[in-house]
Amino acid sequence: MSAAAPIASAAADRAAKLQRYAFWAALGTIVVWGANFSIQKAVFAAATPGGFLFVRYLIMPACAIALIAWRFRGRLPRVPRADLIQLAKLGFWGHFVHVGMVTVGIHWSTAFSSSLILACGPIYTLLILRWLGIERLGGAQLGGVAIALGGVLVFLSDKLLAGSWAASGGDLFLLVAASLFSYYTVAAKPLIERHGGIVVMTYALLAATPLVLIVSLPFALRVDWSGMSPLLWTGLAWSTIVSAFVGWLVWGWVNAIRGVGRTAPLMYLMPPVAGAVAWVITDERFTAVKVAGAVVTLAGVALAQFAGRPPAIVREAQTPGD
Repeated sequence: MSAAAPIASAAADRAAKLQRYAFWAALGTIVVWGANFSIQKAVFAAATPGGFLFVRYLIMPACAIALIAWRFRGRLPRVPRADLIQLAKLGFWGHFVHVGMVTVGIHWSTAFSSSLILACGPIYTLLILRWLGIERLGGAQLGGVAIALGGVLVFLSDKLLAGSWAASGGDLFLLVAASLFSYYTVAAKPLIERHGGIVVMTYALLAATPLVLIVSLPFALRVDWSGMSPLLWTGLAWSTIVSAFVGWLVWGWVNAIRGVGRTAPLMYLMPPVAGAVAWVITDERFTAVKVAGAVVTLAGVALAQFAGRPPAIVREAQTPGD
């Protein structure tokens, strides 16, 4: 036996163990994200969406600065002026507009509806890539887009027929927000390749923070913060630090270990998790029409994202964006 064989075997064992850790970390992140829809709705009821955004954008920049200071030993990496302008645009569309619309949409809609609508993000990514001429769509992918859109219409039909305009408006907000995050995903890719994900996330976040704080401050001033229970404060911290900040970092690490193509399908577990948590915590109930619409929608999104595409070119799966 070659002397290198034991070393190769040990390396293979370490790699297999790392793959298992990454898989369970991915599942854990999906559970956190799925549960976060119900947690956020409970926090919004007490703090309002505007108050939540104000506190979130006090905490998130502090976490990002601490991370980048640790990563780069106390200094902020230099970024060319042209890229700083692009990062400011990403911050505006990704944080100020997208996160703001997601927050309002979740508040108006239900936890299960919110998770399903946001799961349609890959559809928008494909359409943007097609519009930019980066990728062509085959017949199966176009069919998947049509199936997903049909499923969304079926899913929303009970709200529309019942005249639940606030919930329908929330779902519409979320549909638009999903398209904005897809734009963010595509536009951020070259910047991430040049500067790394941590730098892009931090600089885009810092660019958007002053605007978010200015707009959300009047809502935050009307909140009775002293009246919030410790459980709600825990939920707010969980949504901001664990779900949004740590979840993003863990998901990036999982994609690096397992590859985007192998990890992306796990995103389709998020709506079932969100639905199950909402059923237990908020007593949300689901009609047969709603369940059928959800199944058709997810099937269409999966078909559009993966049909006829080599794993190497599968684009990054969408995160909840919150």
